[in-house]
Amino acid sequence: MISRIDLRGDALPEGGALRDLLPRAEFDVEAALETVRPICEDVRHRGSAAVIDWGEKFDGVRLESVRVPAAALARALDELDPAVRAALDESIRRARLVHRAQRRTTHTTQVVPGGTVTEKWVPVDRVGLYVPGGRAVYPSSVVMNVVPAQEAGVPGLAVASPPQREFGGLPHPTILAACALLGVDEVYAAGGAQAVAMFAYGTDDCLPVDLVTGPGNIYVAAAKRLLKGRIGIDAEAGPTEIAILADATADPVHVAADLISQAEHDPMAAAVLVTDSEELAAATEAELVTQVAATKHVEERIEPALAGRQSAIVLVNDLEDGLTVVNAYAAEHLEIQTADAAALADRVRSAGAVFVGPWSPVSLGDYCAGSNHVLPTGGCACHSSGLSVQSFLRGIHIVDYTRDALAEVTHHVVALAEAEDLPAHGAALKARFGWKVPQQ
Repeated sequence: MISRIDLRGDALPEGGALRDLLPRAEFDVEAALETVRPICEDVRHRGSAAVIDWGEKFDGVRLESVRVPAAALARALDELDPAVRAALDESIRRARLVHRAQRRTTHTTQVVPGGTVTEKWVPVDRVGLYVPGGRAVYPSSVVMNVVPAQEAGVPGLAVASPPQREFGGLPHPTILAACALLGVDEVYAAGGAQAVAMFAYGTDDCLPVDLVTGPGNIYVAAAKRLLKGRIGIDAEAGPTEIAILADATADPVHVAADLISQAEHDPMAAAVLVTDSEELAAATEAELVTQVAATKHVEERIEPALAGRQSAIVLVNDLEDGLTVVNAYAAEHLEIQTADAAALADRVRSAGAVFVGPWSPVSLGDYCAGSNHVLPTGGCACHSSGLSVQSFLRGIHIVDYTRDALAEVTHHVVALAEAEDLPAHGAALKARFGWKVPQQ
């Protein structure tokens, strides 16, 4: 059901050589670019009509308008299961606590007497938030995208989610209810590359945005890559990943359940166990067989995900090697289930989010930990962070120098400008002092 990779014995290779030994899904965004390019160009030139046409082709439903009526949002909230509403309320409350603490404040540094640099933080003006549809329903992704944008103070928020034929061409009602619960009233029934292009170029229904965030399939990722520059993007999200670093103290029932929890997302989802315990590896393999047989989505998602090249049990000499492996892997979600989990977690350098000990499973983070579940995938956690308030803010430096403060540093500016063969840079200062460098 799941393969093994044995890295015991010899010293681990370093850098890229180690990464090449580790399981990873094939996710060729570059190849998808040529598929999404004509879609994006069509939306650029024909606007909403193109979004509607591509929605009919890919989602099987013909819309009159991509904008979701306010009445549909209100109705979805009214009809929401009370238990789901209570769970969303709690998810929102916890997410607000964490993300509110991420707010940045204006800070002024006095560099010299009379010379200051102030850094102020300004939210982007308008954001397009993408919420996937298809195999699963993700109201949690509405929460994870909207809450940090709201806490950052973004004045304009629009949500897009694919139209669903069984709901009359509207996004799933639970998605709509989550939007209504968060006070988002600009929602579009649009998915895939055409939704990203709608946000980037604008249409007669939707004003263009400055930034697009949120996970999606390979075509959403490809559209983000294609349109990056015209819009800002959070990341090119790939298939979800879980890595678990565990020793003999871990419970194989927990380990197997957590691997399956991510495998049920998608046949390309990655489930990786890194352990120094042969006994835990064998027990986890047995538990996978038992637990998979008792769950849903087995043939279409879980079995292909566990059996795919992106999933494996990786055996290592010891936990030091295990830590080296998970840092090289740079998982979207990393669980530490060891005797001293907190100490090991403190040494992790590359992960989207770290879940410490047996009582902090990834599923908690997916919904109600307060953390954000929009995280870097495909090894990008070695250089990128998950979605946060910071994702929606721009730092702007405000430089304010007096005459005396400028005079004091002019000779340095002139020296550097001439060293770079850019004499006009220095002249811009000398012009303020009668074309003479002030005496020091």
